[in-house]
Amino acid sequence: MPKSKPQTKSSKVIALLSRTSGATLTEICKATNWQQHSVRAFLTGLRKKGYLLAREQRGEDGTACRITQGLNDKDAKGAA
Repeated sequence: MPKSKPQTKSSKVIALLSRTSGATLTEICKATNWQQHSVRAFLTGLRKKGYLLAREQRGEDGTACRITQGLNDKDAKGAA
């Protein structure tokens, strides 16, 4: 049985941010064991790569970030 490739922390964060409810800074920190400043730096890197992120108030949980447009979405709209 072939071993599956382990999920990277980057892919975990992108999956969390792709949910309809997005993810809070705390949720990302718990999933990756990163410190808050590292998560913020990663989010900045995603923006520089072309992801569009939205910040939304999520009731008592605080502010959540969510990917509203990914790299593939941008390419698809440009080709149409």
